[in-house]
Amino acid sequence: MLGLKRGTVKLVSHQEEWSGEAENMIRLLRRLLGNIPIDIQHIGSTAIFSIHAKPIIDIAVAVHNLNDILPYIEVLKRHNIVFRGEMVAGEILFAVGNDEMRTHHIHIVKWNGAEWNNYINFRDYLNAHPEKAALYDICKQKLAMQFPNDRKSYTAGKEEMILHLLSEAGIWRAAAQLPDESRQKH
Repeated sequence: MLGLKRGTVKLVSHQEEWSGEAENMIRLLRRLLGNIPIDIQHIGSTAIFSIHAKPIIDIAVAVHNLNDILPYIEVLKRHNIVFRGEMVAGEILFAVGNDEMRTHHIHIVKWNGAEWNNYINFRDYLNAHPEKAALYDICKQKLAMQFPNDRKSYTAGKEEMILHLLSEAGIWRAAAQLPDESRQKH
């Protein structure tokens, strides 16, 4: 199952096909955008293997400058990838689907910027720490039951936990990048 009615929240268990769907979209974006992206990654809950997720594939596209994507709006639109604008500061959003149903969200962010690093660190941290992923999953499921038709409240309800996990993920990533002898001293 892929896709969800706009504004609603329905979580499903992890689906094997999500990775394939993400790879297909990444290949299409690489073909359409040429050398504009520095990197393209599958992110979000569908990229975390042990948790429930809304069946919408999130893709992060890292670029040098957000404006680099603007000349491609029409090209993307011809492939049903619709410009949604800067819904969040520092990020341009595209969506795949129609006014009723979304299947993919494409997040254009600055390479190595806070948004990019947060997306990658969050995904990698939760995949490396199943106990943290389980806590996040419980939070998500509780909120999904509470707000099945109110995605804004669902998203707002996750914010505190996400910020906490992002902090842990940043520390984890920084520690992982230290040389071996530095890690032993700390």
